[in-house]
Amino acid sequence: MKLHLLCISILCFCCLSPASLVSAAQTTHKDRSNLPITVKSDEMTVDNKGKMATFSGRVVAKQGDITIFSDKLVVSYADKSKDVEKVEAKGNVRIVQQTRTGFADQAVYDSRNGRIVLTGSPRVVQGGDSITGKVITYFVDEEKSDVSSDGDPKARVEAVINPPARKNDAGSR
Repeated sequence: MKLHLLCISILCFCCLSPASLVSAAQTTHKDRSNLPITVKSDEMTVDNKGKMATFSGRVVAKQGDITIFSDKLVVSYADKSKDVEKVEAKGNVRIVQQTRTGFADQAVYDSRNGRIVLTGSPRVVQGGDSITGKVITYFVDEEKSDVSSDGDPKARVEAVINPPARKNDAGSR
């Protein structure tokens, strides 16, 4: 199995906040393709015929400044090109990059459509700011993210955005 193919998927998890969503044409993403990747887990199963690798038990996948924590990580490969087609992180998902952290029960990266979908109480936090909804979708190459209630009339989208601290106002209240 070629673990370096997982680099593509981990690179795409770097877009975890609207402030960090930048088009591929602007190439502000760090090129992690040459960086080593480390995946630690309690177990690993490779199914070459089924074109997938499964890491389970306290999974920690790290490449450069991105770390993915989950109970299980399933990597699916394309038939002909052997490129990563889909990556699914399941159970206690936490994705950390610099000051941004995404939380969910499940995260799926779909390379064909260039999107990451967080489900199961998804939340993204950066500093004191946060966003929650039923589904958080990041379109990697389009400078766009969607947060939705997924049609659930009881669910709501919530964003908490704190104003920047002002040094001059600190002692005036």
